[in-house]
Amino acid sequence: MTKPEKLIVDGKRLDGRGPLDLRPIKFKAGVLKRADGSCYLEFGGNKVMAAVYGPREVHPRHLQNSSRAIVRYRYNMAAFSVEDRKRPGPDRRSIEISKVSREALECVVLEALYPRSAIDIFVEILQADAGTRAAGINAASVALADAGIPMKCLVSACAVGKVDDTLVLDLNKDEDNYGQADLPIAVTQFGDVSLCQMDGHLTEEEFGQAVDMAIVGCKKLHEMQKQALVEKYGEMVSPQAEEAEAQKADGGERSE
Repeated sequence: MTKPEKLIVDGKRLDGRGPLDLRPIKFKAGVLKRADGSCYLEFGGNKVMAAVYGPREVHPRHLQNSSRAIVRYRYNMAAFSVEDRKRPGPDRRSIEISKVSREALECVVLEALYPRSAIDIFVEILQADAGTRAAGINAASVALADAGIPMKCLVSACAVGKVDDTLVLDLNKDEDNYGQADLPIAVTQFGDVSLCQMDGHLTEEEFGQAVDMAIVGCKKLHEMQKQALVEKYGEMVSPQAEEAEAQKADGGERSE
C-alpha cells in the first residue's frame, strides 16, 4: 500500500467525507440465538460481531468475587479480517485492546447485583478497516443491553485523528495508517469518559478540540445504538400494544 500524496483535498477526505462526518454505520441487535445478547455492527468497512453470555457461574471458582460479578472481554481479529492473513490466536495487541475495552464497559455494569458470577463478552472482528476497538465497544454495549445486563447507561466510542494538520472524526484506513495522531475515546451518555488513548502528537489545544469532537460523534452513535434496541424490542412489544389498543377500542364501543 502506497501513501497518498494528500489525505485531505479541498476540505474533503479521500472517501468524500468532511472532517466531522462518520462513516456509514449499521447496528443489528439480537442476531445470535444461543447467546444471551448479541449485536452485529458495520462501521465503515469494519464488520464486527459481539456476543454476551451471563451472568453465569465462574470457572475456575477461585476467580469468583464474593461481592460482585466479574466482567471478562475477549477481542479477537479473525485471520481473514485483514489483507495480510493474520496469525490465529491472541497477540499483544488483542490482549491490550481486551483490557482497555473491558475497563471502558465494566464501569457502567451494575456488578454488585450478581456476586460470584461472570459476564463474558466476546468481540470478533470479521473485517477490519481502522477503528476496530471503538467498533467493538459500540457493538459490545448493545449486546450487553440485549442480554438484559443491568447497566447505568450505554457506552459509545469513536476516534479522532490528525490528518494533514487537520482534526478529523472517525479515521478510515489510510488516515489511520498515515495520519499524525489517533485518539480513540469512549464515553457514557452522561459525558463520562471511560476510555481515552492516544497515538501520535497533539498540542494541548488540539487535544481539547479532539475530545469535544469525539463526544459529538459518540452522541450520534448513542442514538444509533438506542435505535437498534428499539427496532428489536419494538417488534416484540408492538403486537401486545396492538392487542391492548384493540381491547381498549372494544371497551369504548360497548360503553357507547
